[in-house]
Amino acid sequence: MESLLFLIGLLIIGVAAKNQSLMIAIAFLLVLKFTGLGDKWFSVIQQKGINWGVTIITIAVLIPIATGDIGFKQLQESLRSFYAWIALLSGIFVAVIASRGLVLLQNDPHITAALVFGTILAVALFKGVAVGPLIGAGIAYLAMRIVGMFTA
Repeated sequence: MESLLFLIGLLIIGVAAKNQSLMIAIAFLLVLKFTGLGDKWFSVIQQKGINWGVTIITIAVLIPIATGDIGFKQLQESLRSFYAWIALLSGIFVAVIASRGLVLLQNDPHITAALVFGTILAVALFKGVAVGPLIGAGIAYLAMRIVGMFTA
């Protein structure tokens, strides 16, 4: 019953914030819960969902390459820009940090709860995008390692 109330509360926040992604996600979970399919699918989605989501995001990012809007010529031209190099290095940094965050999410449930709640708040209240748990976990991992270096 607590999970149902929590989801409904989050749905109300999603509606108030007019956040379609949050509303769809919660509606999907409520449908699974009410149809009894949640017993089977919740664990599968929890285990594989982040990878599925990353795959879908990767497909979306690669569409301009598939359509021919971006090719080797555009890549070569962009790398002449200082900002493109910043973007390239940022992409590398975020991907490496997120990989560490994935391990943290899988192994530390209380951190996962805080990160997920932070992401929900950001999506609902600040028009954030729900990639937050993975990136947030990576940043949390990095921060924990830095704190560990100074407290050890």
